[in-house]
Amino acid sequence: MTKEFFSVNPHNEQIINSFPLMNLEEVEKITGLVHNAYLANLSLSLNNRSLLVKRVGEILRERKKMLSELMTLEMGKPINQSYTEVEKCAWLCDYYADTAEELLSNKMITTDATKSYVKYLPQGIVFGIMPWNFPLWQVFRYVLPALLLGNGALLKHAPNVFGCSLEIEKIICDSGFIENTFRSLIIDTDPVAGIIADNRICGVTFTGSTKAGRIVAGLAGQNAKKSVLELGGSDPYIILSDADLDFAATECLKSKLINNGQSCIAAKRLIITKKNEKEFTGLLVDKLKNLNAGNPLNPEVELGPLARLDLRDNLHRQYTGSVNLGARTLTGGKIPFEKGYYFDMTILTDITPEMPVYREEVFGPLAPVIVAEDDKDAVRIANDTEYGLGAAIFTTDVEKGEKIAAENLNAGSCFVNAYVKSDPRLPFGGIKNSGYGRELGEPGLTEFANIKTVYVK
Repeated sequence: MTKEFFSVNPHNEQIINSFPLMNLEEVEKITGLVHNAYLANLSLSLNNRSLLVKRVGEILRERKKMLSELMTLEMGKPINQSYTEVEKCAWLCDYYADTAEELLSNKMITTDATKSYVKYLPQGIVFGIMPWNFPLWQVFRYVLPALLLGNGALLKHAPNVFGCSLEIEKIICDSGFIENTFRSLIIDTDPVAGIIADNRICGVTFTGSTKAGRIVAGLAGQNAKKSVLELGGSDPYIILSDADLDFAATECLKSKLINNGQSCIAAKRLIITKKNEKEFTGLLVDKLKNLNAGNPLNPEVELGPLARLDLRDNLHRQYTGSVNLGARTLTGGKIPFEKGYYFDMTILTDITPEMPVYREEVFGPLAPVIVAEDDKDAVRIANDTEYGLGAAIFTTDVEKGEKIAAENLNAGSCFVNAYVKSDPRLPFGGIKNSGYGRELGEPGLTEFANIKTVYVK
């Protein structure tokens, strides 16, 4: 009997669609088709591949309404944020299509040779294992570099967004790329080890939990395959003693509400100095008074449901566990509706290091406010985490903020007077238990290239 996955609308808990799982024979067949397409693509020039990537961006814009509604139905993202995600993917297409020739051109290097240079070449198939929280963006930021290089690509998406996975496949096929250059695999985790071990796979990129990332990295290492990991985060947002508190509170809440709080680089820990605690927390609570929560298909809604019941249950565990240890609820903390995987936007204070919301990644609309003695202590608290994905700092002394961001914060992306976000032009990735390797920018384009040295004398 064929096993099926069901996608469930997190707003009303109704089944949207079902997807029969592929068996091992189907996975093997598809891998072979993608490998053949990769070999055929070797004859395409970089200029031709750039034009095809440009066309991908055009199709994304043409299908924006359908793709946005599908994302919102499958994982609960507010519809306006879904529109933004589609546009961001199209921007990524434009960026790489317009810069690929410059970024991938031969790099001449002066040595004792008559001529020496570095050349970027494809290697095979890049296998992506992607999460549900940004169903398009997470995929395109590894697939586009792979296709521009001339690699093929396979995707194992999260089961609750298999609909998005198949639409991405259609878009790339319709853009004019050779058929089967990219394929989506409708699979559970069981076939993953075999796919990574396949000689036609040149590398694996994974976005998800630290626990699962370690397993993927181990499988890649056993097979001498390149891997890129973008794992969890517990991003500190530091509000220094001289910060514009109203501006900082607004930016922190913007970050926390993106994707219903389900973003690796959302404001996970708000760190405020003791002298500003009362004013800052008052601003947070006041700004949330008119927050519109509900059906994410409604353009007026700012906060939708969590993507799955187990995610809501885990957030509630972190909340109750912290409250039981002495955390104080300033607002929220409730499950507001009988139907759907909703959780109120919640602000907690009186946070101590043994609480779940201090130590664990908080993936949802819950913001712990941690009080520091002073600015120096705030930086210490920010770095007191196993993660190192992003960090933000707010201050009216921009020079001081830049120095702290550049030299003192332990994270892959550090922002001053802005919430952390990804940008096609800038490398993105983490350190420590947030992973390694980079997506986006020039590094993201060459992660799975054969960076070949050519020496002529």
